[in-house]
Amino acid sequence: MSENKKAEKIVAVKGMNDILPAEAPLWELLENTTESILKSYGYQKIVTPILEETGLFARAIGAVTDIVEKEMYSFTDSMNGDLLTLRPEGTAGTVRAVLEHNLVYDGPKRLWYKGPMFRHERPQRGRYRQFFQFGAEAIGFTGPDIDAELIMMCRRLWDDLGLENIRLELNSIGDASERLRHRADLIAYFEANDATLDAEAKRRLHTNPLRILDTKNPAMQELVNGAPKLLDYLEGESLAHFNGVKKILDHNNVPYVVNTRLVRGIDYYNRTVFEFVTDELGAQGTVCAGGRYDPLIEMFGGKPTPAVGFAMGMERLIELMKSAGESAAPSQCDVYMVHQGEAAQMQAFVLAERIRDAGLDVVLHCAAASGAGSFKTQMKKADASGAAFAVILGDDEIANHVAAVKAMRGSATDTQQATVPFDDVVEYLVDQIVGDDYDHDHVHYHH
Repeated sequence: MSENKKAEKIVAVKGMNDILPAEAPLWELLENTTESILKSYGYQKIVTPILEETGLFARAIGAVTDIVEKEMYSFTDSMNGDLLTLRPEGTAGTVRAVLEHNLVYDGPKRLWYKGPMFRHERPQRGRYRQFFQFGAEAIGFTGPDIDAELIMMCRRLWDDLGLENIRLELNSIGDASERLRHRADLIAYFEANDATLDAEAKRRLHTNPLRILDTKNPAMQELVNGAPKLLDYLEGESLAHFNGVKKILDHNNVPYVVNTRLVRGIDYYNRTVFEFVTDELGAQGTVCAGGRYDPLIEMFGGKPTPAVGFAMGMERLIELMKSAGESAAPSQCDVYMVHQGEAAQMQAFVLAERIRDAGLDVVLHCAAASGAGSFKTQMKKADASGAAFAVILGDDEIANHVAAVKAMRGSATDTQQATVPFDDVVEYLVDQIVGDDYDHDHVHYHH
């Protein structure tokens, strides 16, 4: 490269975004709220790798799906030739882990996960190539009660996050025999109206005709509305299961709309399917999608095991939180350590560690490219940090074995400065910041 040529600017991969410190508190609020609710329903965390064998997704999701055909990030491992894929969704890996480690040998399991997923889609608002999901999987439960519980758990999350205008759409896609009869009639119906089908519908007609019902093409809406409805093909157990879900939701005053066009493009779903949707995100209106997937574990070689779950897009929920006016305070510390001179710096480190031992958050001023910084500069940093108190050490304080402790928040009368002996600084700060709620038994000191 020519010496005069400027180095090219390095930027993130298209569709893969940074979460910057200013945005992090809102993400933490979403994560903490979601994790708390999942725990309150008895769900346990599971963490699976972001890389799996490509065959896992081809078998689980279905070879003739957009995800497997066009969207997966797959590659050959240059070390050993293995075909690997960055996970496009979380259910397949979770089920693989459940089977590999025999997690349901002692009974059903409620599990949850979170993390990045990867799909090579056209990036747009609410849809990215690396995106984050929370998911929950209830494995080993047969009845409609667990389906309803998952739906009500989502409703509780929307309420706790202060999100409105999210509506529940519900449907049942029955069992395999019912879908086969419906599929035959659906193909015949679309073949009879071949002239109205667009290229995408014609491509899907004999491979995944249910997905035609999902079309967003305005020219096909009337045709799709007149198509045979899978709900009309339900019999016996399938119908009883769907009615059971609705009964629990009705009894708990959970509003929903039965959307007969709501289907799944992934092969492993059966019976209950649901989505929480909003009109506030443009085309990407689904914030959470779920359903029952009883056949999947047997497809993976396990014993027949019922299962149901959901996944929600975290970026879309963040967008809704922002539009609802939600904001999370930036991460604040309790104490900012201000110091001038080498002896003061040494003592500042000692005091900072003691204060952290007591459970408080401390930021210790460190030298920047511009230098160590004057007292005035450091106090500005202390104020910007959001700290409740600044602990100030200089030559005078070191000589007298005391620290100046200044309250940084409150009215002018509150923000006075106290002189506190080194040995009493921790107790003074704890009393000021935590007060009577402090648990002295949980102080951890380093020796």
